[in-house]
Amino acid sequence: MTDQESFENWRTNLYECSKNKFPERKAVFKTSSDIPLDPIVPPEHIHPNRFSELGFPGEYPYVRGVQPTMYRGRFWTMRQYAGYSSAEESNARYRFLLEQGQTGLSVAFDLPTQIGYDADDPIAQGEVGKVGVSISSIEDMETLFKGIPLDKVSTSMTINAPAAILLAAYIAVAKKQGVETAKLRGTIQNDILKEYVARGTYIYPPAPSMRLITDTMRFCRTEVPNWNTISISGYHIREAGSTAAQEVGFTLANAIAYIEAAKEAGMDVDDFAPQLSFFFNAHNNFLEEIAKFRAARRLYAKIMRERFGAQKAESQKLRFHTQTAGSTLTAQQPENNVVRVTLQALAAVLGGTQSLHTNSMDEALWLPTEKSVQVALRTQQIIAYESGVADVVDPLAGSYLIEYLTDQIEEKAAEYIHKIDELGGALKAIDYGFISNEIQDAAFSAQRRLETVEDVVVGVNKFQQEETLELESLRINPVIEAQQRERLARLRETRDAQRAAELLSQLETAARGSENLIPLFITCVENKLTLGEICNLLRSVWGEYRAPSFI
Repeated sequence: MTDQESFENWRTNLYECSKNKFPERKAVFKTSSDIPLDPIVPPEHIHPNRFSELGFPGEYPYVRGVQPTMYRGRFWTMRQYAGYSSAEESNARYRFLLEQGQTGLSVAFDLPTQIGYDADDPIAQGEVGKVGVSISSIEDMETLFKGIPLDKVSTSMTINAPAAILLAAYIAVAKKQGVETAKLRGTIQNDILKEYVARGTYIYPPAPSMRLITDTMRFCRTEVPNWNTISISGYHIREAGSTAAQEVGFTLANAIAYIEAAKEAGMDVDDFAPQLSFFFNAHNNFLEEIAKFRAARRLYAKIMRERFGAQKAESQKLRFHTQTAGSTLTAQQPENNVVRVTLQALAAVLGGTQSLHTNSMDEALWLPTEKSVQVALRTQQIIAYESGVADVVDPLAGSYLIEYLTDQIEEKAAEYIHKIDELGGALKAIDYGFISNEIQDAAFSAQRRLETVEDVVVGVNKFQQEETLELESLRINPVIEAQQRERLARLRETRDAQRAAELLSQLETAARGSENLIPLFITCVENKLTLGEICNLLRSVWGEYRAPSFI
């Protein structure tokens, strides 16, 4: 009897009979990406030569991981996205996390900082320090990292439109510490394309924004070689409502746009590709998420080798940070979020992430407290030290379902990339509203499934209960804003005003030209020009992006 005949015999004589006797929960089972789920993977999706197709960990196409030993050598970098209020308070939180065993810092900036405004700008009123730390000057950046040797930690900064300026401030602080720039390790997100479709913290139009990114790539290639110059982010695309396959497809389409921009700027792909990194979401569908990470690695490796001709192995490896899904956290029964985050973190580890942030249970309510952050960090440590999943490389490889889902996600993501190529690339697809519309349609479908209880969120649309929240909360003291204003006033009074004016004039000339802006940014922040002053000068030259309206 052939495998197909055996399968048909099982399905007819066992499965269908059992299903008729005990009806299944749903008429159709499928993943968030509309991948159908049969009760078991049928024989036509099981390839006898699967093992040779997958390869080995650390080998092309890297579906099984980018390192031969993965976590047997060392664990993923354990980061906790943190930053709130003032630089002093955030510094205290960083010191606490490092003492608790965190192995990398991850900086959250407040909204004014993210869109290039100083804390004393009228537009910043009421938002200073609310959703992240307020950084307006080199003095703030110095305080943020006081007592933290920058040659000893890896720092990730979630910043996009003004990323080059914040990196310049970080470099300036390192120089004051006596740290060589070549010893700095970390990442700036610096991914402006996803801001146009999924997040909204953009400043400038696409062309000058892409210039800032390629300037950063060129500068770091020689001056800060261990720095990831961009973290191409699917996380926010997923948070906006995309499916898993869309997250991979749109993220890699953006990566293609950045790589093409760098090549057009005169860089060789093997010179800058090793400094590219990625940032993905870990959502609730456990098995689909594991497959998503594996599919993204394989598809990226093919793109780099076949489309861009990358020769170096390091240029073909998709290295990524993962954050658990903030959009899945619930204000109802917030303790349930510990379980959600654990499953999401486990999926990221089984999927082969290089670093990981675990959300805190109370983040649907307020900024996380020290206790809830500690629980989130302990979640990673328990997975690392107690679960055993880090003791072998790619433990789920060969699972019929995992390999089927990996194939399906890769195929769907590749179809999206093909559609975007036909539109003229990611920038054109953004202009046409294609990516935004696809994400919105997926988000609408997901919301409809929640409202019809086709999908269940425990404590929200099923198993609800009356409850009184007894969790400790974190509140931002409004005096922080006044203190930041006072600091900025003192900085402007005590700096060399003539030198500041000269540098702004130089910056205007440079912005209208084509020279690399990063060295001048470093000089500007060292001479106490503020983030807002630099960004406003660039606004006056480049203008601001206005999102098109689509009917």
